[in-house]
Amino acid sequence: MDSSGGDPYRSHLAGDGEKDTVWRHGAPPTYDAVNALFEAERTQEWPAGSLEEVVQNAVKTWEMELSHKARLSDFKSVSPGRFTLSVNGGRARGGEETLAVGSYNALLAGSPLLAAAGAYDAAAETFASSHDLFRAAFPRGFAWEVLRVYSGPPVIAFKFRHWGHMEGPYKGRAATGEKVEFHGVAVLKNSSKGLKAKVDSVSFQPPVANLLL
Repeated sequence: MDSSGGDPYRSHLAGDGEKDTVWRHGAPPTYDAVNALFEAERTQEWPAGSLEEVVQNAVKTWEMELSHKARLSDFKSVSPGRFTLSVNGGRARGGEETLAVGSYNALLAGSPLLAAAGAYDAAAETFASSHDLFRAAFPRGFAWEVLRVYSGPPVIAFKFRHWGHMEGPYKGRAATGEKVEFHGVAVLKNSSKGLKAKVDSVSFQPPVANLLL
């Protein structure tokens, strides 16, 4: 995957292909802090060009676009007209809905235990408020790595690890410095067998109910 823009793990941050991109905060993001966390604490270092590395970077790029690009038409990691996201067997959200609510709300909405425990209520948060909460609690970001790939394209099933350190406050809770970590399984689907094809759908099955309890 092209890593233009200077980031070794995310594509479509800079270059001629992004000259008309509308960025949510006016400019492309930088990932120096979370990249440093990832490199210091990852458990796997996949060979360049391997399926594991391609999947890992594709998901990082998708998350970057979802968090920082204001228009779905500027996304290049997914097929904007076909893309769907589902979590824990819930209904599939289209690309525009996913972009409107944001990654945190889309991924955590399927976990009613979080709301019941007072930890997180996706229905009460906006795109902006959700990002403000987690960026404050995890100032170095929340790193992400692929642990294992079970099948190749066009249906790619894989296991992942997601972690960060609670070094900031969260909803009245003081920073603890503790590591927050969970593992999950996801499936990417696309319409061709190419490793660099745009993604049509993502389905996550992470144990998100345990994330903030």
